[in-house]
Parts: sequence; C-alpha cells; structure tokens
Amino acid sequence: METQVQTAYYDHGTAAERWERARLFFDAKDYAGAARVLAGLVEEVPEQTGPRLLLARAYYHSAQLGRAEAELRAIVERDPVEHYARLMLGRTLQRQARHEEAEQHLRIASAFAGDFPRE
Repeated sequence: METQVQTAYYDHGTAAERWERARLFFDAKDYAGAARVLAGLVEEVPEQTGPRLLLARAYYHSAQLGRAEAELRAIVERDPVEHYARLMLGRTLQRQARHEEAEQHLRIASAFAGDFPRE
C-alpha cells in the first residue's frame, strides 16, 4: 500500500504540476526524487527535450550513469546539435572512464557552443 501512495505522489497532477515538482526536487538536490517524477513525464511526452534533459541530469547527479547516458543519447539522436546534451554525454562517459568516447562528444559540444581553440 505504501508503494502505491508514494507512486501516486510522484505521478499526481498535470504535466505542468509534475514538471514544477520535479524542478523543486532537483533544486533541493533530491535528484532521485526528481528522477522519479521526470521518468513518468518523459514517458508521457518523449519528444520534449526539457524533461528528458533534466531527467538525464538527475540521473547524472545521483550516479545513475547508465540511465543518464541512455537519456542523453536519445536527445542527441533526435537533435544532434543540442550542445548541452553533448556536453553532459561527454561528462557522463568521462565518469565511466570512457575517455576516448567522451572526448568526441566534448569536442562537438565545444564547437556547437562556439568554443574554438585559439591559435
């Protein structure tokens, strides 16, 4: 019964109310709580980048790196020029000691952000 009550709390309300609740959890550094709210929201509106990116960030900050990587790859696949998702993907790969793979995404993110090396 308690699990149903907890699930109802995280899933309760309109999409806008759940988005706001997720942001409150995230801002309070309750990344696991934010992820619980956002996971349902992303299922509901998978085409929206904002909730998926915040979900990836919540996973990253709560050390759920495989999940963060999966969400970031979904964003990059749909929108290859989303530089922040590229940056986060690079950092997520770095935290998994996948440095060569990370470097590729970090270079692309820098280029999209206009951060070119000065010669």
